Amino acid sequence: MANFKVPVGLSNRHIHLSQNDINVLFGEGYQLTKFKDLKQPGQYACDEKVDIVGPKGTIKGVRILGPARKETQVEVSISDARALGLEVPVRDSGELDNSPGVKLVGPKGEVDLDKGVIAAARHIHMHTSDAAQAGLKDKDEVSVCVGGKRGVVFNNVLVRVSDSYALEMHLDVDEGNAAQVSNGDLLEIIK
Repeated sequence: MANFKVPVGLSNRHIHLSQNDINVLFGEGYQLTKFKDLKQPGQYACDEKVDIVGPKGTIKGVRILGPARKETQVEVSISDARALGLEVPVRDSGELDNSPGVKLVGPKGEVDLDKGVIAAARHIHMHTSDAAQAGLKDKDEVSVCVGGKRGVVFNNVLVRVSDSYALEMHLDVDEGNAAQVSNGDLLEIIK
């Protein structure tokens, strides 16, 4: 695994919606419209945006990512969570039990979530061929080194392996800004 590098993708606040919640927020039978493709195959940013309303504040115009999912998930940074007045867990995507809820406001309606707001744990998407080259497997945890004047080491980075993934490490914008990294920068996986 010596000198195995991975490009970074900074993840801004976003929302994954279930089709039921899409229907409430945008109208019955509404289909999300693609704004642009994301690096992960089949994933895309949508034209549609909604507002997140928490106990202490509102974040307007939060982009939805498609396609629709089984369950609605709101991903925010710790800074966003504080602005909303929430204490959110740092979790892997899809682990929503015992997470706080918020109100989502769209052009046609509102959804009151009783759970689903998380700060996504840092993770690396790897195609199976990349994982084999790096000597890693699904659910391994690694450390990743950022060089430079504000160099840091990110520990507890979850490796997610699938034939449908493209190689990319996801950090939220709080972490990326603190380490002075930008989309596409190459970071080194270390033992």
